[in-house]
Amino acid sequence: MLYLVSAQFSIQENNHTMVTEFCLLGFQVSQHLRIFLFCLLLLVYHGTICGNLLIITLVSTSKKLHTPMYFFISQLSISDILLTTDIVPNMLHILLNNGGTISFVGCITQFSWFSVAEGLECFLLAVMSYDRYLAICNPLRYSSIMTNEYCVKLVVSYWLAVFFIEVIITSSLLMLRFCGKNTIDHFFCDLVPLLEIACSGTDLVGIVVLMVGAPILVIPITIIIVSYVNIISTILRMSSNISRQKAFSTCSSHLIVVSIFYWTMFCVYLVPAKGQSSTISKVLSLLYTVFTPFINPIIYSLRNKDFMKAMQEILF
Repeated sequence: MLYLVSAQFSIQENNHTMVTEFCLLGFQVSQHLRIFLFCLLLLVYHGTICGNLLIITLVSTSKKLHTPMYFFISQLSISDILLTTDIVPNMLHILLNNGGTISFVGCITQFSWFSVAEGLECFLLAVMSYDRYLAICNPLRYSSIMTNEYCVKLVVSYWLAVFFIEVIITSSLLMLRFCGKNTIDHFFCDLVPLLEIACSGTDLVGIVVLMVGAPILVIPITIIIVSYVNIISTILRMSSNISRQKAFSTCSSHLIVVSIFYWTMFCVYLVPAKGQSSTISKVLSLLYTVFTPFINPIIYSLRNKDFMKAMQEILF
């Protein structure tokens, strides 16, 4: 039976009854498929937490991994844990019950932490590409620029910037009124579904999101593109094939992660909603909220000799 709980209403304003909770539909599929998805996502969630905690532990304990690149990878792992913990537990509950409810405050809180985690990932992927640019294109200046103090300052500034931007976006969302439809055809509280069911004007929120949210995408993407244009140009000018392969191998894992992350993000948020069904949108959302955080530690650890050596030292 479809688990749809009627909205609780408690606030009266201008003859409109205000919604105080939302109904998340999740995946409206057969029971057998929902059970399969539940088991799969539960397994992926545990793998994500264990894999990213392993990376954080290795980077913290192994002296061989006390370098800027691995420090940024550990910060990416923190962001991935934050993202999956914000989304997956509630989604598993929704799958078991074929739907579920979330309070207004809980919905806004979930969206806020989701936005913080995604914003951090954008900035971290950008600074990691800049790190590879310095290592390959300016190796003599790398040590003097990417000092431990500078790396910590970069990460702290990104955390503060993302939190500041999210406070602005969340404040604009709190200005919206929800006074009728309370059903969200998604498995978490995302921006677009919330705007679709708001009964007040959403133009102001759209302007705010565009003004403060666009830099989170535009600036990192610009840094990544410029960095890799210079990296590829430098690699092509190398005379030795061995040097080319070594240089490319140091950034191939990062390129894979960047491609997966931004491809799914663009498909969800830049492709017109009319061009894709809600099911396709949910599947694409699963890729960057659940599976990308699961794949990241696999790509960075299994494809990296330093990580494998550090893991062997701890285990054996």
